[in-house]
Amino acid sequence: MITVHHLNDSRSQRILWLLEELELPYAIVHHARDPDTRLAPPSLQAVHPLGKSPVVEMDGELLIESGAIVETLLRRRGGGRLVPDPASADYDRYLQWLHYAEGSAMLPVMLRLYVSRLGEAGTPLHPRIESETANHFGFIEASLRGRDWLVGDRLTGADIQMSFLGEIAKAQGMLPRFPAIAAWVARFQARPAYARALAKGGPYAFA
Repeated sequence: MITVHHLNDSRSQRILWLLEELELPYAIVHHARDPDTRLAPPSLQAVHPLGKSPVVEMDGELLIESGAIVETLLRRRGGGRLVPDPASADYDRYLQWLHYAEGSAMLPVMLRLYVSRLGEAGTPLHPRIESETANHFGFIEASLRGRDWLVGDRLTGADIQMSFLGEIAKAQGMLPRFPAIAAWVARFQARPAYARALAKGGPYAFA
């Protein structure tokens, strides 16, 4: 059995979506953010020392980090689905997107979120953050222009791993500047597996 330790309004939602796309059986352990601080509860730290979500239990192991979880689930349970041919150039691009999501693109998004809470104290940081945000989302926009998915002509794990970035951009009102990203977000959010994951995961502010 696969068990997902799921935190509301977090990156673990995309793991539920991946499992629904693969039509794999799984259980969910729900963890709720503190309503005031929006931090994860102590129950997650009891599962893994970092106290972060997602955490997936599978085959007697604890898996952390969304990209590693996506890659492991697809390798062990995917049966070749949602992954390009490993001998192809598309596979190289697919791996780049898996790592890019959290390795590069997420930093300016999170800085934008946290610095916005500082009020005037954060003002000196705004130009640099906005420049980096525009740089990264401009790259994603150009990569999606004229195509439905990030790699090849079908949904892959790369789209699932990158989805949280698109949803955060939508929530922050950025998508009018990036129509190709907006269309991509609408496309994946319309998928039946995405809807099933939402129904099972509970309230999700970025849908």
